[in-house]
Amino acid sequence: MLVHLRLNVPTDLTDAVRDTLSDDARLTNLTHLRGASLKPAGDVFEADVAREAATAVLDDLNAVGLGHRGGIVIDQPLGTPFDAAHDVEEAAHGDPDDAVIWHLVEREAEKASTPTATYLVFLCIATALASIAVITDSAVLVVGAMVVGPEFAVIAAICTGIALGRWRLAARSAATLLWTFAFAIVVIMLAALLAASLDVVSAADVTRPRPQTGFIWRPDLWSFIVALLAGTAGVLALATDKTSAMVGVFISVTTVPAAGNLALGLAIFDAAEITGSAAQLGMNLAGMIIAGVLTLVVQRLVWRHLSDAMRHRSSERWLRAQLGPSPTSPAAVATREH
Repeated sequence: MLVHLRLNVPTDLTDAVRDTLSDDARLTNLTHLRGASLKPAGDVFEADVAREAATAVLDDLNAVGLGHRGGIVIDQPLGTPFDAAHDVEEAAHGDPDDAVIWHLVEREAEKASTPTATYLVFLCIATALASIAVITDSAVLVVGAMVVGPEFAVIAAICTGIALGRWRLAARSAATLLWTFAFAIVVIMLAALLAASLDVVSAADVTRPRPQTGFIWRPDLWSFIVALLAGTAGVLALATDKTSAMVGVFISVTTVPAAGNLALGLAIFDAAEITGSAAQLGMNLAGMIIAGVLTLVVQRLVWRHLSDAMRHRSSERWLRAQLGPSPTSPAAVATREH
């Protein structure tokens, strides 16, 4: 599995970028188009890089200043059916399915840390669905609310900020998570008060026995364990681009359902519903953040070790290519005999 890089390189960085890429066995299809970049003025380079080596190559490019002064675009091809692709992957340590491109993870976290109007709408809709699930005691609607809820991207951004030491990112993401949940809870609480004034909803609808949805406001040890597992799976899926696994994460934890129950509890001012829902929400968020941070830290350490090993092996291959075969190698002996 390869990733494709397109680089817009200012003229004064051309030699440094060319030297960085030319000596690396972990990439192929290196193309240099002189004068092809108009903004910034300079050259265009393209290359296909083993996914496992993408972070290391991007680090090298940033080290020569390209990230600040040029352009870096990353694409992921649908397929690479040529022999050199296999050779490039063999030159890189690890499995491409496990590889993490940390630059992309960080960029996604930056985007998630700033909420959009669409994010708020989805969160309010999810919280509303959760509230209706409580009133009707519908497990199906609880699942629907979990899937619609968009909050995991912000949770992953918090984990990324902490794991990478980007404390401003972590703080900004945490603030986003807290105020957007507070906003959605207040909106649904006001809607519940309006419904109660119209005799559409009563306190009994919330406080009556609810065998299908009672777990929403009754946290226990299993709630925390599920949150830990969901946080691990969710962050791992986002980091390795396995988004198909995210649906399972969404329907595992009761963050949004707890928020919906909390909104109703505030509307009828029932202390048990309020404290139970708040505890469930806090426990789930804490569990996911703890597990997500630990997952990213472990991945970071593993891939840093593999990256160092890849750099060393790539340098050795380049040095052997420059020096030619050793005097005792079969190729050198055959050449002398000939």
